[in-house]
Amino acid sequence: MKNQSSYGIYGFRFTEPEQLPLLNLFAAGHAAETSPAYHWNGLERTDGPLLLFQYTTSGTGIFELNGHSYRVGPGRAFMAEIPGNHRYYYPGGPEPWEFYFVLFRPQPMLPLWESVKERLGVTPALDPSSLPVRRLRDITLEAQAGRITDPYIASSLLYQFLMELGRLATSGPRQRESWPAAIQAAAAYIDSHYASMLGQEQLAETVGLSKYHFLRTFRKYAGVTPNDYLNRVRIEHAALLLRSTDDGIEAIAARVGYSTGSYFIKVFRKLTGQTPGEFRSGNGSLLYNRLFFN
Repeated sequence: MKNQSSYGIYGFRFTEPEQLPLLNLFAAGHAAETSPAYHWNGLERTDGPLLLFQYTTSGTGIFELNGHSYRVGPGRAFMAEIPGNHRYYYPGGPEPWEFYFVLFRPQPMLPLWESVKERLGVTPALDPSSLPVRRLRDITLEAQAGRITDPYIASSLLYQFLMELGRLATSGPRQRESWPAAIQAAAAYIDSHYASMLGQEQLAETVGLSKYHFLRTFRKYAGVTPNDYLNRVRIEHAALLLRSTDDGIEAIAARVGYSTGSYFIKVFRKLTGQTPGEFRSGNGSLLYNRLFFN
C-alpha cells in the first residue's frame, strides 16, 4: 500500500453566487479500503442529489446497478447518481481497493453526464495516463495542498475534469499515435492528397480495410467521418490561400480539391460561419491567420 499521507477525503461547502453558472464540487478524495464494512447504498444516502465518479487504481470493488453486478478493477471507473438504485462495496481480499473519486451536484452538467454514460457505459475503462484521470487526480492533489479555497477554483477544476471526460467519450483518443496504423495511414493520405482525393471505398482499400470497418473505425478514433476530416483539411488550406494569395475563389476551390466554387463557398461557410470573401476581407470579424478544426 502507498504511504498513508497520499490519501485523504475532502469536502467543499462553498456558497456559489446564484447568478453565476458555477459547478458545485461536493467532495473528492483518494482512498484505499481494506475492510468489507466499506459499503454504500444509493437508496439510503441523504446527501444527494449528487453525481459520483469513482476510478480504481488498484484492487477491485463491486458496483451493482438495477440488478446487474460489475467488478471495478484497475483502470475502470463507475458512474452513479445519488440517490439511486445502486450499491458499491469492497468485497474483501488480499489487496485493498484503491481509488480516486469526485462528488458534485448534477446541475448544470447532467446532460453531459448522461452523454458520457451512453457512450462509455456506467463502468468506463480509462487509461491511467488519460487526461480525465489526470484531471481527477489534480482535484484531490489541489485539495490536499489546500489550494481549493473558493467556489471559482473548485468549479474550474471540476469543469476541466468533466470536459476531458466528455471529450474522450465523444471523440475517442485524439492523439494520432494512439490510432490504429490503418487509420493513421488514411489520415496521412488525406493530409497529403486532399486536392485529388480517392473515394472513401478506394481509400479503405488502400489501407487494407473494408469500407464499413474503415468508416466506423475512422470515426471512432478521429472523431469525424473521413469526408468531414477531408473537408476540414481542405478548408484549413483554403484559409491559408485566402490570406496569402490574391487567387480568386474559383481558383482556390480548385487548388484544394473542390469541383465548383459554389460548393466550396457552401462548405467554407458551414465550417467557419463566413463566406470565403468575408473571411478574406475581415469585414465585421477578426483577421485570422489560420483556422483550426477539431
